Amino acid sequence: MAVPTVDELTASVVDAATLAFRKLFATGETFYYCVLITTGEALPPCIAAWSHESLARSDQPELDRWHYADSPFLDFGAEHFAPVRDLWLARPAIGDGNWNAEYELRLTALESAMRNLDSMGVFGSGESRRTLMINVEVVPPDHTNTERAIRLNPPESIAQWIAEAAEPRDGGTVA
Repeated sequence: MAVPTVDELTASVVDAATLAFRKLFATGETFYYCVLITTGEALPPCIAAWSHESLARSDQPELDRWHYADSPFLDFGAEHFAPVRDLWLARPAIGDGNWNAEYELRLTALESAMRNLDSMGVFGSGESRRTLMINVEVVPPDHTNTERAIRLNPPESIAQWIAEAAEPRDGGTVA
């Protein structure tokens, strides 16, 4: 297999995430947080999400509101991401002397995929989109999560996240 390009990675994530997010939204819950999660090593992504209804069922809503790991929808639609994992693993291993370039390529593919999904209307439009925060989050969190959130969202959809969960940007400010 040839080494997949950033465009091929993006297209694969778009295909998988479209199916997974549409299945997620078919649950009938009202989502306010939908993200792709990857690690600091840029391993293959998975979905995490929170809805108002799932937060109401939480034993610790003040802690869970933005916490991907406690999401009842962590890795939702994983069955759709097998082709993504295959392409991801066909890329050069991070650590083969190209760590920064490979890491940035993978994060670019994920951010482009979320932007494409948004432009396709997967996350809604108008008021429904303004109430939904989308992102590509690296765990453990760092300032790049805030940078991506600002690029991917209208300000009103991330105002509460910025106030409660965003990591400070390089200059030490959050917004």
